[in-house]
Amino acid sequence: MSDNGLFASCTLGGMARRGPGFAIILMLRYVLETCGTVGEAVTALCRIPVTQLHNVTLLDGTGEHAALFLGPRREPAVTHQRACTNRQERMSPAFGSALRQSVLMDALGDPSSMLTGLTALFFEPPLYSRKAAFTTAYTAVYRPAKKRVDHPWPGQRWSQTFQHFVPGAYTHDYGNLAR
Repeated sequence: MSDNGLFASCTLGGMARRGPGFAIILMLRYVLETCGTVGEAVTALCRIPVTQLHNVTLLDGTGEHAALFLGPRREPAVTHQRACTNRQERMSPAFGSALRQSVLMDALGDPSSMLTGLTALFFEPPLYSRKAAFTTAYTAVYRPAKKRVDHPWPGQRWSQTFQHFVPGAYTHDYGNLAR
């Protein structure tokens, strides 16, 4: 999240293909430090080579959004999807990502959906995983109009804003995970 109200998040793009380019975390830091809108961020991300397959979701205070599919040896693809999972356009699904994508898109397409209900979905299968090999580490709810991000876990929520930033740490006990 930037002080301009630009949010950026990333997921792995599925396969572990690598090539020459920059690490996605450096690219996102650059974008958040130099861009103020989704359009500016899309332009920047499309011109910087990335070392590994990643998907980047962008959202700004005007409600503009984009999802980019980036990777080495491929042209960036820019979409207006409102959610993406660990896969790119036509790549084979990884870890049930096609099912998770479908659940997300159905929920976002339901006009009766409210933010609390959407957030609750992230704590139910198939969006929430308690498998040792693919555990859901955290969920983030971006609120660009308030320049706020919420990190909910089962039984815990941590919210941060630029106006009221509270340094701290939280360690979540995931209990026994399924094999």
